[in-house]
Amino acid sequence: MPRPTEPESEPEAPGRRVGRAPRARKAAEPVGAAAVVAAEAAAEVPEVALRPGIEAVLMVADEPIGEARLAEVLGRPRVEVAAALRELAQEYTDQGRGFELRLVAGGWRFYSRAACASVVDRFVLDGQQARLTQAALETLAVVAYRQPVSRSRVSAVRGVNCDGVMRTLVQRGLVEETGSEPETGAILYRTTNYFLERMGLRGLDELPELAPFLPEVDDVEAESLEGSAVADAVAAASAREVQ
Repeated sequence: MPRPTEPESEPEAPGRRVGRAPRARKAAEPVGAAAVVAAEAAAEVPEVALRPGIEAVLMVADEPIGEARLAEVLGRPRVEVAAALRELAQEYTDQGRGFELRLVAGGWRFYSRAACASVVDRFVLDGQQARLTQAALETLAVVAYRQPVSRSRVSAVRGVNCDGVMRTLVQRGLVEETGSEPETGAILYRTTNYFLERMGLRGLDELPELAPFLPEVDDVEAESLEGSAVADAVAAASAREVQ
């Protein structure tokens, strides 16, 4: 005669197998590498409120930042970031702020408002009364001889970071943006007509023959070019110093 426990134990076996199967299949499912990286990054970076995060990133950006990039940095869905950007832009306008958040070239960036142009111009023009520093002259010379050129390439030629100096030259109206590199998307810069005017030149072809002495970016080591020679060459092309 079979033991009393046997009828009870036999039906339980299929039940246990059915209960375990979904868990086994789920454990076997592969996890994407991108998902793992995103999860690790999210765990390492403290969460920041959406609006303050957007403002902080755009405040230090030197070029328009796309919604996808902002969403990646902030760890938020792109649709939320896009909505917050438009809300912020409208709020700044409604509050009559002296700056605006504008969508240009596929990205967002802060700009001074047109209504405040007079005071901005006064500030910039007042700054032009000061002489350009040696670093600014050297940077200006590299742009003049290598244009159109990106900031990273200017920094490579000089051997130091030139971001701040480039901003100064743009504010002084001596350098301007002129498109972007097809390969990297980096903004390219060139000298302006105001540069020619201040240097007393009719065209770039009147610059002294210095280009052959500037090293190619691929050959530049992490050391400064002899900037004094570069700056002196630019100054020699001018009937007066750049003020």
